[in-house]
Amino acid sequence: KKELPGAAVVCYVNTTADVKAESDICCTSSNAVRVVESVANEEVLFVPDQNLGHYVSTQTKKKMTFWPGYCPTHARITAGDIAQRRKEHPRARVVVHPECLPEVIDRADAVLSTGGIIRYARQEDVRELIVGTESGIIHRLQKENPDKKFFPVSPKAVCPNMKLINLEKVLWALEDLAPVVKVPEPIRSRAKAAVDRMLAIV
Repeated sequence: KKELPGAAVVCYVNTTADVKAESDICCTSSNAVRVVESVANEEVLFVPDQNLGHYVSTQTKKKMTFWPGYCPTHARITAGDIAQRRKEHPRARVVVHPECLPEVIDRADAVLSTGGIIRYARQEDVRELIVGTESGIIHRLQKENPDKKFFPVSPKAVCPNMKLINLEKVLWALEDLAPVVKVPEPIRSRAKAAVDRMLAIV
């Protein structure tokens, strides 16, 4: 922020409260373009995912600087994975998440958030889909669209952090109301302001 005093700070919503407190507004992968377009500043510091930021930069005329972070799960998906899956399933469309590498995005038929991928799969003309995001989504896609075929783009697109969450742990948290997360008030109020600004434009 000291280096870019004229830039608005846009942060991905799955950042810590501390990061949100230093940000002007939050975004999700589905509304990131809209959020960046909504800020008055012509310059944007986008944190923490440089790949999502790069994708947004192709959809806006704002001057964007990216924090050098990325999602390790989406970064494991390569352009070679796309080429290989297209050979194996030539009639399938390819949809990828905007956190993927730019060269992966360039080879996709559609670039969509998780919710966008779920909606895309419901389209009547989509019969086979190569899916470039965390592979856990395949179960839901198949369950909601049993007459269609879905192929994960790579066996490496597995998020170890997401796999730590299961129904048993959710039940324990609800039964015990634990663990309790406490955020200091100055951080809480500033972080909430960034989230509220996002919600106001959605």
